[in-house]
Parts: sequence; structure tokens; C-alpha cells
Amino acid sequence: MNRVLVTGGAGFLGSHLCAELMKNPENHVTALDNLSTGKKENLAPLLGSSRFRFIEGDVRRPFDVPADQIYHAAAPASPKAYQLSPTATMQTCVMGMVNALELAKKYNAKIVQFSTSEVYGNPLVHPQKEEYFGNVNPIGIRSCYDEGKRCAESLCFDYHREFGVRVKIVRIFNTYGPRMDVADGRVVSNFIVQALRGEPITIHGDGSQTRSFCYVDDMAQGLLRMMNGTDEDFHGPVNLGNPEEIQVKALARKILEMTDSSSRMVYLPLPGDDPVQRRPDISLAMEKLGWKPEISLDAGLEKTIAYFRGMMKP
Repeated sequence: MNRVLVTGGAGFLGSHLCAELMKNPENHVTALDNLSTGKKENLAPLLGSSRFRFIEGDVRRPFDVPADQIYHAAAPASPKAYQLSPTATMQTCVMGMVNALELAKKYNAKIVQFSTSEVYGNPLVHPQKEEYFGNVNPIGIRSCYDEGKRCAESLCFDYHREFGVRVKIVRIFNTYGPRMDVADGRVVSNFIVQALRGEPITIHGDGSQTRSFCYVDDMAQGLLRMMNGTDEDFHGPVNLGNPEEIQVKALARKILEMTDSSSRMVYLPLPGDDPVQRRPDISLAMEKLGWKPEISLDAGLEKTIAYFRGMMKP
């Protein structure tokens, strides 16, 4: 029996990871989530299994779940969500990290911290390599998440150096797929929902800014490889994402075409500290994990559009 804890397990990425973990009959999986942005229905197919349990709880408070492996995903990940309550976001990133690390120390569990490409801020180097320290505004509207995740990385390495906790850090770039929230404000879900509803496609800035989008199934495989890798001395951080780069306005046109939508594109002011370019260098992931994305943007968007069509049926 392998006892696995996924914090934030009812969220978009966490629920996909739980489903992937449950494919291994040796895994007994616990999902911990306060349901602030996650949804218990994301876990519905798993709830009847004797190898799975759900605990409603907040990582900002100490928790005790016996575990051999911990995937620490708990945190609101979309700018719209994490800016609603920035103090709670920072507390989740920092206090939640401390509590997860204390649990890992207690049970000698291996822990994978879900960090983010946001630690690079509005990058001055392109593409982003792991050794780049970033360009982050520490007092900006995104700092609750950006600096919270940077602090969490620091805590991981301090716990490793001081207490010998077995830590692994992944820096997750834009991930998309089924179970994204209709109203979470991320660019892929925004564009698809607006296109399907015939509403204007809202583009912030002139649309020339770039992003790189990784389909959720590919991301889940990368996370599993990081946890289960045989190199115990490799702690990361390591970039996980799709190095295929696309302009935001090109993504909007692609989604309009794939949904056969007549929506028009409208341009709004660019939010503060919004990154101009975002693309991972995944050389380290390929070398250390033997991982790279396999699902193309078109194939992933087809699956995601089909999901939202089903969600939006009357």
C-alpha cells in the first residue's frame, strides 16, 4: 500500500492527478481541499472506491494525514481567484507549505511542491530556464501568489537542508483541459466559453503577448515522474509545460475557428504586472524525467471545447 495525499485534490489539476493515481491499485489516495476553488464533483468517479477518501480541510491549519507521498497542490491558481482574497492566498502558499512540510517530516514522506511559472514574474529572459531568478514585483497585485510561491520554494529547500525532508519542486506553466472552471478567468476557458456563448472575446492588451499551454494529461504524467523518479538527489526546481508558444490573439482566432463562433474580438487594458512572454525551457525535464508533452494544442483544445459544450448544454 502506498499512501498518497493530494492537497487541493478537488481542484482542476488536483482532481486529474487523483484520477491518474487511482489507476495504480497499490495507491490509497486522500484528497484534502477546502473547496474554495475546487469542487467535490470533480472527484465524483473516485468517491465510491475503498482506496480513495476526501477530507474537507484548509491547509492553512495543521493537518495530520498519514502519507508516504504528498502532492502539495493547494492554492488558488488563476489570477481572478487569487486576487479575490490576496491575504488568504499568501497564507495558503506559505502557511500551507509549512504544514505540508511538517507532515512530510513527521511521516518521512516525499513531497512534490506545485510551484508555478509565476515565480519568473514578467521575465527578462526568454525562454525561462530554472536558474533564472525572475523579475517579480513584490508589492504588485499578483505578488500574493508570485511571492507566496517563491517563499514556498524557499521553505522546501530550508526543510530539506535543515531536517532532511525529501522535497521535489515543479514549476508548472499554463495548463488547460476538462474540469476548468467556467468562471475562473483563465485565458483558455475564457475564450472557449465566450466563443460558445457568442459573446465578445476579451483580449487584454494588444494580444501580442505569448503563452505556452500544456494539456492536463501531459502535466499529470510529468508530476508522477517527478515523484517517482529514481534520482533521490534531484530536487528541482524543474519546469513542466509545453514549449510551443502562441500569441494570445492567435489563440483567440484558433478557438473561434474550432468552435465555428461568430464572436468578435475586443481589446481591454492589460492588467498590472501581466507577463509579456511566457515559455518554458524543458531541457531539464527531458533530461532528468524523460518527460515532454505529447498532446498538441489542437488536440487538447478539441477535448476541452467538447467538455465545455457538454457543461453549457441547457
